[in-house]
Amino acid sequence: MTERRYLVRTFGCQMNEHDSQRIAGLLEADGLAPASSEADADVVVLNTCCIRENADNRLYGTLGHLKSQKAARPGLQIVVAGCLAQKDRDEIQRRAPFVDVVLGTHNTASAVELLHRAEQEGPVMEILEESDAFPSALPVRRDVGWAAWVTIQIGCDNSCAFCIVPSVRGREISRPLEEIVDEVASLAAAGVVEVTLLGQNVNSYGRDLTHRRPLFAELLHRVGAINGIRRVRYTSPHPKDLRPETIAAMAEVPAVCEHLHLPLQAGSDRVLAAMHRGYTAERYLSRLADARRSVPDLAVTTDLIVGFPGETDADFAATLEVVAEAGFDSAYTFVFSPRPGTEAASMADHFVPAAVVAERFERLRIVVERSALARHRSRIGHLEEVVVEGPSRKDPGVLSGRSRQNKLVHFASDGRLAVGTFADVRITGAAPHHLTGELVEVTSGPRHRTRIPVVAL
Repeated sequence: MTERRYLVRTFGCQMNEHDSQRIAGLLEADGLAPASSEADADVVVLNTCCIRENADNRLYGTLGHLKSQKAARPGLQIVVAGCLAQKDRDEIQRRAPFVDVVLGTHNTASAVELLHRAEQEGPVMEILEESDAFPSALPVRRDVGWAAWVTIQIGCDNSCAFCIVPSVRGREISRPLEEIVDEVASLAAAGVVEVTLLGQNVNSYGRDLTHRRPLFAELLHRVGAINGIRRVRYTSPHPKDLRPETIAAMAEVPAVCEHLHLPLQAGSDRVLAAMHRGYTAERYLSRLADARRSVPDLAVTTDLIVGFPGETDADFAATLEVVAEAGFDSAYTFVFSPRPGTEAASMADHFVPAAVVAERFERLRIVVERSALARHRSRIGHLEEVVVEGPSRKDPGVLSGRSRQNKLVHFASDGRLAVGTFADVRITGAAPHHLTGELVEVTSGPRHRTRIPVVAL
C-alpha cells in the first residue's frame, strides 16, 4: 500500500502553530508521513485563526482551491481546526460542505479519531466548549529541532473589547508548574536549546493554581535553570499584569532573553478605557521604564491597533506621542477588524472611515520605523550571539539568525553552518526590520536531531 501523507497549513499566532505541531504529531503517530504539497497529500489540515477578518478570507480562499482537488481526488480528506472552526462551526459546514472534519480549539486530541469517523460516516463536526487538556500532552512534530514552544496556560480571563480569544479559547487555566519544568527538561535532553513559553496572558500564569498570586516569575527561574536551555522567551504578557518580580526574573536569570513583547494597542487613555485594557498610557510607560532600568540592553516590541471605533484625531495623536516616547524596536500594527461576538463589533456607528484609517496607519508606520532604525543603528559595532535559522530568503549565499533580542541578523559565511549553530556576529549595518553583520566566530554546533518542518502560511 502507498503510504498516506498529510499537510498542515497554519493561519495565525504561535499558539496556532504550536497546536499544528501537535496535530502533525498525532497524524504521524497514526502512520501518516509529511507531504511536500497539497497535491501530494491525502489529508490536508487547515488550522485557523480568527483574530482578524483577513484570516477568514484566507481560509475560504484556500478551501475554494481544495474543493477542485477534492473533486479530482475523492479520497482527499480536509480538516478545518482552530479558532475560526470554534467560532464559525456551522458557517464552515454551510459554505464548504465538502470539508470532512471541523474541530475546535478544545479537542485537538480528537483529530485522528474524527478523521476515521468521517471515512465511515461522512462529514463530522465536533466542538467542545471547554477542556482541561493541554496540547503539550500530545505527540509533536516541531518545525525546528533546536527550539520549541511550550504551552503554560490556555484561555484568557480578560475582556478586551476587540478580542475574540476568550470566546474561542475559553477561561484561563494554568498548567501545573512541575509538569512544565519536566517537559522543558525532556526537550533539553533531546537537544532543544531555546524554549518559548506560550499563554494568552503569561503574566497571570498560576493565579488560578494559587488563588492569590501568579507563579510566572518562579517559572522563569525554574525553566532558566534547566541544564542545556540557553534561551528562554515568552509571549504574550499583558501590561496591566507585568509585575516587579517578573522584571526581576528577567534581570536575574541568564537564560531569559533581553526581549519584552508588551502590547500597547493604543496611546489614548480614552481609547484604552473603551478597549478595557486596564491601564493608562502613563502606567504603561512607567512599567516599560521599570523593565528597561532592570534589564540592560532590553529590546521592546509591541502591538498597535489603528482605527478602533470612535478613535479621534486627538486619540491618534496621543498614540503617536506614546509610540515615539516608548521608542520600540519594532511593532505589529493592525487596522481594527470587527470580529462578530466582540463588544467592539457592535460599535458600527463609531467605525472610523477606511481612508482615515489608511492615512493614520501610514503615519504610525513612519514613527515606528524611525524608532526601529535608530535602535538598530545603535547596535552597529556590537558583537551579537545569533542562532542560525538557515539561508536568507532573498540570498541563499547569506545566512540568517536570531539574536537574544529576537532581531533578525543576516551575515555571510564561507562555510555552510547548520541550523541551530550558535555564532558571534559583528553588526555592520542596520535597517528597520533587520541587522547585517560579519561572522566572527562559531561558538557551538547544533545539538538537536534534524526534523522535517510543518508547513505554515
